[in-house]
Amino acid sequence: MRPAAALMAVLALGAAEHPALRDPGHALWGEHAPAVYRVTVETTAGVFTLEAHRDWAPIGADRFYNLVRAGFYDDSRFFRVTERFAQFGIPGAPEIAAVWRERSIPDDPVKETNTRGRFAFAMTGPDARTTQIYICKTDMSSQDKDGFAPLGTVVEGMDVVDKLYAGYGESAGGGMRGGRQGRIFAEGNAHLDRDFPRLDRLIRAAIVGAP
Repeated sequence: MRPAAALMAVLALGAAEHPALRDPGHALWGEHAPAVYRVTVETTAGVFTLEAHRDWAPIGADRFYNLVRAGFYDDSRFFRVTERFAQFGIPGAPEIAAVWRERSIPDDPVKETNTRGRFAFAMTGPDARTTQIYICKTDMSSQDKDGFAPLGTVVEGMDVVDKLYAGYGESAGGGMRGGRQGRIFAEGNAHLDRDFPRLDRLIRAAIVGAP
C-alpha cells in the first residue's frame, strides 16, 4: 500500500472507532466550544484554517467543534464545489453517515452575513442543520434571509478553498434540498472515489492547539 493510501486508511479507522461517532448521546456532544477556536483542514489541495466565533452562532459552533474533535470529517470528500461555494460534511463511512443523517440541531439567529470566506451549516429548512458545512467563495449574502447563520470565517488558505476541484459542480452530490445525496450516504467514499475521482479529499480536520 502506498504511504498516502496507508495514511488515509489509518485516519478512516481512527474516526470510525471514536465512540462518540456511533453514539449521539455521548457526553462529548453536550460540551460547549470555546468563545473563539480555529480548525485546520488538511486537504489534497493544501491546508486552510477556519476560525469560529461562538457568539455568532452558539448552537452551530458547539456542533462543529465537537464534530471536529471526534474526527467526524476526517477522510471525507468535498463533494459539492461550485463557483460560489465548497461543501463537505458527509462521512466517508456509510455506517457513521447513517447515524448523523437526520440528527439535526435548532437554528441560530443570523447575526453575521454570508460574504466570501464565511462558513455555515447547510440545511433544507428551519431547524434542519446536521453536519454539512459550506464555505462561501463569493458574496452569498442572499443566504442571510433564509436563515443560514455563519459560524466564522476562513483566516488562512482561502486560495486553497478556491483550488478545490469544482469540475463536477452539483452532479457529485447536489444539495440537501436536491435529494441527490442518497448514494453518498449509502456507499460513502467508495462511490465518490469511483464515480467522481477528481474530488478533493478532506484528509483531517483538527482543533488548533488541541492534543
